[in-house]
Amino acid sequence: MPNWLLPESIADVLPSEARKIEELRRLMLDTFRLYGYELVMPPLLEYVESLLAGGGQDTDLKTFKVVDQLSGRLLGLRPDMTTQVARIDAHLLNRDSVTRLCYAGSVLHTRPSGLHATREPLQIGAEIYGHAGLEADAEIQELALATLALAGFAEPRLDLSHVGVLRALLAEDPAAKRDEAQLYDLLRAKDIPGLEVITQSYAPVTRNALLALPNLYGDCDMLAHAREVLPPLPGITRALAELAALCGSALGRAQVAIDLADLRGYQYESGAMFALYVPGLPNAVARGGRYDHVGEAFGRARPATGFSLDLRELARLLPTAGRKHSIRAPWGNAPELRAKIAELRKAGEVVIQSFPGHDNVQDEFECDRVLVLEDGNWILKNLG
Repeated sequence: MPNWLLPESIADVLPSEARKIEELRRLMLDTFRLYGYELVMPPLLEYVESLLAGGGQDTDLKTFKVVDQLSGRLLGLRPDMTTQVARIDAHLLNRDSVTRLCYAGSVLHTRPSGLHATREPLQIGAEIYGHAGLEADAEIQELALATLALAGFAEPRLDLSHVGVLRALLAEDPAAKRDEAQLYDLLRAKDIPGLEVITQSYAPVTRNALLALPNLYGDCDMLAHAREVLPPLPGITRALAELAALCGSALGRAQVAIDLADLRGYQYESGAMFALYVPGLPNAVARGGRYDHVGEAFGRARPATGFSLDLRELARLLPTAGRKHSIRAPWGNAPELRAKIAELRKAGEVVIQSFPGHDNVQDEFECDRVLVLEDGNWILKNLG
């Protein structure tokens, strides 16, 4: 096997793509800071017990594991940074006040999440800790929409869901609770025939509600129909009220839809969930929601909500950036030449010195001017 081959679903990022990704990363982190979010940088690997705390089986299956040669303990390469940031909030910062944190870095997956997905996403996200009210959920959704606007997506689609609906139904029916994992898969797939089979032994109220969930999707007006067909359990009433409030705060900034059977992240989340979709990508470009229970694993339960997205996937949707105009200069150590080049670079110009006997070939830059010596002075001349 040639030694230049990379593992399946692992790829280098070449200059033009790398520049798009890096410029997006800088813009997004600067925007997070304008909202008051503090940047943290968790480690690439840590003990598996900490890394997988509260993440569920899906996270465990995504995690590369290695044995630490110093301690003999099992380490994991992070498949997601959210749990790490929750650990930082709960154990290291340990603040009593509301804390806003953001992050950006590579994560690794044992398997790609989709047909053309990478196993090394570049994850960027933001989290709010310490506030249980819907104000935090609304701010996170606003920040996620602002983040996509930076990439040029002015009107994405915001899909809302809520884990409280299914959990309220399961709490009322022990038979349904035993089948929780299967119900989760069937609802996500909107497999109504499968639901009809598995719910035969359930209480009629539970069965009818579960069979109705796959068809409870649409715009914000659908919530009125959901209140009619779902039982008036306190957990369901609260979940539908929260979705109505979040619909109201997002209208005007995005196309808003609700899908009560979209339960991706159900094991991890604890309240309202959302996904953002943009033209050109069938899968959600960003996901987020409330996950109040994750901090329990680190000895301090804190209300928490946040979102994240893959910068590499988002950058692929953007047009290739134009080549930056630059200046070609000869190689040399003459003080006047060095001073002129330093002056131009300080002014923000790209100056590329040509080594003797070589031409400059770049994907990123187009030399449209040249620095030449005339009458003892270094001056710029246009090319072409």
